[in-house]
Amino acid sequence: MINEQLTNPKSIVIIGGSNTIRKPGGKIVKNCIDGGYLGELRIVNPKEKQVQGIISYTNVNDIPNTDLAILAIPAKYCLETITVLAEQKNTKAFIIISAGFGETNEIGSHIEKEIVDIINSVNGCLIGPNCIGVLNKNYKGVFTTPIPEYNSKGCDLISGSGATAVFIMEAGMLLGVPFANVYSVGNGAQTGVEDVLEYMDIHYNPDTDPAIKLLYLEAIKDPQKLLKHASSLINKGVKIAAIKAGSTAEGSRAASSHTGAIASSDMTVRALFKKAGIVYCSSREELLSVASIFKYKKLTGKNIAIITHAGGSAVMLADVLSKGGLQIPTIEGEDAKKLETYLYPGSSVSNPIDFLATGTAEQLGIIMDYCEHKFDFIDAMVVVFGSPGLFDVENVYNVLSVKLDVCSKPIFPVLPSVINAHKEIKTFLSKGNINFPDEVVLGKALCEVYKTSSPSLQNIELPKINTTKIRSIIDQATDGYLTPEDTALIIDASGIPRSIEVIENSKENLLSEISQISFPIVMKVVGPLHKSDTQGVILNVNTIEEVSKNFDVLMDIKGAIAVMVQPMLSGLELFVGVKKEPRFNHTILCGLGGIFIEILNDVAAALSPISDIEAQKMIRSLRGYELLQGSRGKDGINEIQFIEIIQRLSALVETAPEITEMDINPLIGTKDAITAVDVRIKIEKI
Repeated sequence: MINEQLTNPKSIVIIGGSNTIRKPGGKIVKNCIDGGYLGELRIVNPKEKQVQGIISYTNVNDIPNTDLAILAIPAKYCLETITVLAEQKNTKAFIIISAGFGETNEIGSHIEKEIVDIINSVNGCLIGPNCIGVLNKNYKGVFTTPIPEYNSKGCDLISGSGATAVFIMEAGMLLGVPFANVYSVGNGAQTGVEDVLEYMDIHYNPDTDPAIKLLYLEAIKDPQKLLKHASSLINKGVKIAAIKAGSTAEGSRAASSHTGAIASSDMTVRALFKKAGIVYCSSREELLSVASIFKYKKLTGKNIAIITHAGGSAVMLADVLSKGGLQIPTIEGEDAKKLETYLYPGSSVSNPIDFLATGTAEQLGIIMDYCEHKFDFIDAMVVVFGSPGLFDVENVYNVLSVKLDVCSKPIFPVLPSVINAHKEIKTFLSKGNINFPDEVVLGKALCEVYKTSSPSLQNIELPKINTTKIRSIIDQATDGYLTPEDTALIIDASGIPRSIEVIENSKENLLSEISQISFPIVMKVVGPLHKSDTQGVILNVNTIEEVSKNFDVLMDIKGAIAVMVQPMLSGLELFVGVKKEPRFNHTILCGLGGIFIEILNDVAAALSPISDIEAQKMIRSLRGYELLQGSRGKDGINEIQFIEIIQRLSALVETAPEITEMDINPLIGTKDAITAVDVRIKIEKI
């Protein structure tokens, strides 16, 4: 747990401090000195009597009691050193810069665990190992550069990678993004990104603490902690954006169900971020663009005015905004005609507003005033203004800087001429502004910010289901797919409507029981995982003779153990499913069903438990939502019932966490009812 000794140490010892600033230990000493650390700074280096003007101790046993120890020595010496510090020097905070621990091999993992045990025994805090350190207003405990000037209104950065933290700071400083506290947690042996966020949440003071948090995660060790404290901070007015590396679909394991085939760890991470209200980013560039958007006024509507003297950039920006769900509405009418009179011939005000390469600062100001005061339907402006190097654009950027302050609508400046207008951009940034050098990156980031909702409700009321019946079935079942009989009982106990069915491995029994189902019927093989792939589904069976003949055909399929008969239902084919990732709550998916689920891959995902509002958003986010509403003379589906089925599925997995994969594919949807036709449930007991 992060403590006062880490955040505001009265004394720091640098183990391995050096006179050579090319070494990590030497650079940490220099950064602490240059950063104006006001406490007692100590050095341990047996080869030096003095390090950068500070007396150096030969042995850690010789130093006075010290709040924080920063270790820049080989991994093999860290355990012994930390033992002395923790047990004899009252040290309660540790930063291990050194590598060679859990990220290397089993021996390193064992040493890392011993170190954590010792630090835990004294209620201490460990950052690292294998990290760059910590930056805050009190000290600069890192061995890297650049060192951004501490800004209480800047961004807190918490990173699982030291190098990535450096890259983010470097790029951010060039854009004008300010920083506050920076934590590089490295291996996160004791303190991970989630733990730092927890500390920031528990101790959050809106008057003094930064209101923007940027996260770079290589692993999410405690999703529930991340969800809890990110949601809490966002509800307090904080804005959070994050990258989760290593979560591509290609990195997910293959699975036997449809859900397993389409679900990925990335989908689960996105669902977690969505539930928490975290803006999902896929690159450092996008993360910094989102951080920059956070620093400007909030976008509250979809309608964007693009103001530019560069037509190509405007087109690219319009494309990416439109694809992301924002709108570039046409500007027309008397006010548009009036605006046009202030501009040079050939200018266009229809949106994008193109006032040509010869456009002036005065014209830019007039255009922005019209967007602010005359065009009420415009919610925000993006100004794209570079320089061909023919004239000074400082007046343009001065006007833009003023409008950023006085306009009530958000304005996002895209100043791409980082060489031709280097001096002018530097002046623009010195006024506390932030630049977006690439309009497409801004566009993508703006769409992500706009579509990220507030955190989901914490206390979600799910539909009542027969938990006793479900538990009795799960408790007696073995790992793997449930039998068709148990699956049907589970679905019934969950209150999900399902189709009548007869399952038999005897033709005689099947023929005697089929009278309860009206023709036409569908016959399916029971046994093989993917019935369609094995030609194990026969539709539109209309006579007893056909049933008898088809029974033999289906039972001849490799792996067949029985035949299922159901009534032929007509309607829109839908899909719901479940996937369980380690440590995460269940991911629940919905979309169009049948064979289209893998072809179209049009699915939405959310983490259980799922509220009715979340379920509705899932359904309405589908690309094929118009089909669910009804189109081209065809009826839509019962959306209220679809929402309820998603929630009942959520209630099921909350009752039976052993479910690791589940498909209901298809559900047949009509305007009156939705019926489950084919269900598979896989369980795994821990």
